[in-house]
Amino acid sequence: MKRYINTFAFMLLLALSACKVSKDIKAPKPELPVAFRNAATTGDTTSIADMKWRSFFTEATLQKLIDSAIQKNYDMQIAVKNIEQSQLLFKQVKWNYVPTVSAGVTANINRPSDNSLNGLSLNQFIGSKHIEDYNANLSLSWEADIWGKIRNQSKSALATYLQTNEAKKLIQTNIVAGVSQGYYNLLMLDAQLKIAQRNVKLNDSTLRIIRLQYDAGQVTLLAVQQADAQRLAAAQLVPQFEQNIAVQENALRILAGSLPDRIERSGTLDELTVPTNLSAGLPSAVVSRRPDVRSAELELIIANSRVGIAKADMYPALRISAQGGVNSFRASNWFNIPASLFGVVSGSIIQPLLDRKRLSTTYKVAQVEREKNVLQFRQSVLNAVGEVSDALVRIDKLKDEQAIAANRVNTLQKATGNANLLFKNGMANYLEVITAQGNVLQSELELVAIKRAQLSAVSDLYRSLGGGWN
Repeated sequence: MKRYINTFAFMLLLALSACKVSKDIKAPKPELPVAFRNAATTGDTTSIADMKWRSFFTEATLQKLIDSAIQKNYDMQIAVKNIEQSQLLFKQVKWNYVPTVSAGVTANINRPSDNSLNGLSLNQFIGSKHIEDYNANLSLSWEADIWGKIRNQSKSALATYLQTNEAKKLIQTNIVAGVSQGYYNLLMLDAQLKIAQRNVKLNDSTLRIIRLQYDAGQVTLLAVQQADAQRLAAAQLVPQFEQNIAVQENALRILAGSLPDRIERSGTLDELTVPTNLSAGLPSAVVSRRPDVRSAELELIIANSRVGIAKADMYPALRISAQGGVNSFRASNWFNIPASLFGVVSGSIIQPLLDRKRLSTTYKVAQVEREKNVLQFRQSVLNAVGEVSDALVRIDKLKDEQAIAANRVNTLQKATGNANLLFKNGMANYLEVITAQGNVLQSELELVAIKRAQLSAVSDLYRSLGGGWN
């Protein structure tokens, strides 16, 4: 008996003193610049991404659309279900440390042949041709976590759970950016529609004057036809913009989890201002704030755990089992305590042999996967820094482009007014008028497109810095 006790003591000591069979690789420190390219300031550690989305997007209709999208968007709802699923799996993994316990009750009758040894023995010893067996027991089985296999399973489950949270954050940041950019595009289309309608009226006025001149014999039919073609070109834009507005409204409503319908606006594109003080903060903060980068970091933890699990499968497994209960070959004595009590305790060490090559290959594949995750983490950080830098340069250059475009529109509007006055006084021909009107139409459409691009770039900067999920 003492020998068995010493054996189990040795097994337990082995389980407690065993070291890890694999070494985790920590998330590498990515190469980061001191400041983002085109950042306004280098010493400011604050970032617009720290602002809640309601504080960053203050337009009433836009807030309503974003709030609806976060609540009703089906991708968000699926993400919530993924979190619930991974949470259940994480809770389940905690039970891997607990021994497996099962209860069993059996009753059987065995009638051996009279000419068999068992049959002769039964007649001789108990005077019966059959034997009964009644058993009620509890069995326990436990595998010692010597090599950290269960510990790695728990780490992997926790990282997976946290990863689903990051996935939800990533979906929300994309939704916030997508809704805001879609809404800005909708306001741009509204403005372009008004510009086209205003230009159609202007062309109508010019066409009436040219027709009067044609009736008076001052111009040819060609002048009337060219002026009419100019008016039709502007008129053709109206249904195009109306179609694009309806399509954009439908897209926003669907993104917000609602049926396609009209969207009521609480303002116009001109009433929105482009923020001037946009602090990007430090590049190092992007690593901890952006959900996709954080998810890549958690994926490395999962890969580390898989390496540890694969390595542990190659080593001996210590399993301890115990069984106890009551047993009797007579039903009347089944629960005769303590005579019917029995107990069995066993321990085993299982070492894989024939499938060691398969286990070794699995381990090596897990190592390669871990190395891939390191590269993917570095790539995610590089992409994040690149997206922020791209957004900053767009904001900077669009500001210059907007100033030039605004001056061009102002100049062309004055030129159109002068051309109309000169034309009415017979000092300019019809070609100069319709050319001026065509130029001002295109320049005004481009100016509102630049305004929308500025607002979208600001929204993209907010997203690329990791803002929008809080």
